[in-house]
Parts: sequence; C-alpha cells; structure tokens
Amino acid sequence: MNTCEIVFLDRATLPEFPFNFDFPHHITNYSHSSPDQVAARIAQANIVVSNKVRINADAINNSPQLQLIAVPATGLDHIDQQAAQQRNIDIRNVRGYGNDTVAEHAMMLILALMRQLPAYQRDVAAGLWQNSPFFCHFGAPIRDLNGKTLGIFGKGGIGQALAERAQAFGMRILWGEHKHATSCRHGYTPFTQLIQEADVISLHCPLNEQTRNLIDEAELKMMKPQAVLINVGRGGLVAEQALVAALKYGRLGGAGVDVLSEEPPVHGNPLLRAQLPNLIITPHMAWGSEEAIQRICTILENNINAFMHKK
Repeated sequence: MNTCEIVFLDRATLPEFPFNFDFPHHITNYSHSSPDQVAARIAQANIVVSNKVRINADAINNSPQLQLIAVPATGLDHIDQQAAQQRNIDIRNVRGYGNDTVAEHAMMLILALMRQLPAYQRDVAAGLWQNSPFFCHFGAPIRDLNGKTLGIFGKGGIGQALAERAQAFGMRILWGEHKHATSCRHGYTPFTQLIQEADVISLHCPLNEQTRNLIDEAELKMMKPQAVLINVGRGGLVAEQALVAALKYGRLGGAGVDVLSEEPPVHGNPLLRAQLPNLIITPHMAWGSEEAIQRICTILENNINAFMHKK
C-alpha cells in the first residue's frame, strides 16, 4: 500500500489526541486554514480532514488524488458535496457524538432564561439586592418549566435527547413540521401552530435553503410575548437582526444562541452588539464537552481506517 497523504486543515479545533491510523500514511497538520490557503494545502492530499474550514468546488477539482473528506462533526454545510460527488470523493462525518452534550447545553439555556439568570446576575452586580429593604430582590419575572410547552424543530438524536430532559421537568413536547410543508406528518405539529403555542422553541435542524431564516420577523411576531428561543443548530436558522428587534421591543421573552451567521464573528454581529439581559450567547461550544470530544476523535479515526480498508 502506498503512503497516504492526510491533511488536517484545522487541527487546533480538536485537542491533542493520539490518532492511530493503521495504514502507511503521512499527516500534515495545520492549526487553522484561511480560505485562500485551502486549495494549495490539499492539492496533493488523498484524505482531507476539515472541521469547519470551507472546501469549495475549485479546491476539490484541483486535488486530483483526493479520495476522502473526513469531517470531525455532523454538519456538512462547509463542504461542496455536489462537487465531491461528481468526483466520486467519499465524505464521512461524525454522527451522534454530541447528542447529550448539545442537549444539555440547550437545557441549560432554557433554564437560565426561564429563571432569568442573566438578569438577576446583572441586578446583583448593580447592587440592587444589597440595597433592598427586604431579604430578597425581585426583578424580571421567573417562570417554571413544569407545564410549559417546548417546540422542537429537528427530531434527530439531539432533539430527542433534549425532549427526554425537558419531559423530566414536566414540559409538553411538540415536534415541528417543515415550514413550507403542504401536509403534516403523524406525530408532528404544523409549523405555524407550533410557533404560536410553544413557550420555548429549540432549533436542531440542519441549515439548507429550506431552513435558512426558519425563524424570521413573521415567526417572531407570532410567538408568545414571553416565549424563549434557543438556537444551538446553525446561525443561519434565525434572522439575527429581527431577533434583536424582538428582544429589544419586548416581543420575545429571551433567546439563547450558541451559533451565529458568521463564525468567528470577525465582522461583528447585531446579537453581540445588543448586550441584553434576556440574551445569552455562547461561542459555538455546546458540542465541546470532554466526553464528546473524545467520541469525535475516536469516530473520526474509525471512519478513516474503515475507508482505507474498504478500498
């Protein structure tokens, strides 16, 4: 077997892990790669590993020896899948690794926003409790999860893991039908009905042309005034400027996001500028528990080894 050239375009997105590729290989690790570096870096590669670095059609078509694109994540929206398919290049992602960790992160955001954790942290920091004439301080309204309705878009592993956790808090679960569906599948709730009924909406669907701006100004206006929106899926699922307006003008109770339309947000973002007490932003790290990262690395290693032995 000839030596296989492996190129990892963004090795720094994963911790040190002793990959054990059981075939002759040479690996080149780049901590990160800018868009204008990708084509040259993968030109001689047989296998490319990319967590989030975009690989477009030009880069694929200018890599004559490329056989496999291995993604240490679930989402594939940074890969030109059509170009890869036309070249018979295999794409293998890592599935199921983050069901628990992402669901737990979403649950944390739900609890923090329903219990108004950021608002009360701000009140304490401002001295409102210290100056209260009573033993307690009440500011933003606090709501229990028990008896509330959670609407989930995306019935994959993460969505189902979140549903299990939410049910333990006594929440009622609705599964959302596609936005433009002409009929509603058994066990699902029509899109508009869910938007109107849910106390909490959580997004766990892939980003594509059908789901881009799934939640826009019209949907935000239909939601309950105290509803909470959670997005730990992809930034493009929510129209960010519309979300800021809904939060500022009291049309929405709160929002928790782990993803933005541009990552990292080097050009700024309306959500980052908002600085609102009912908005929590985390830096796309819901997937990153120690346990989940170990699973990613192990599955990535297995995917590459399996591909090479299948040839």
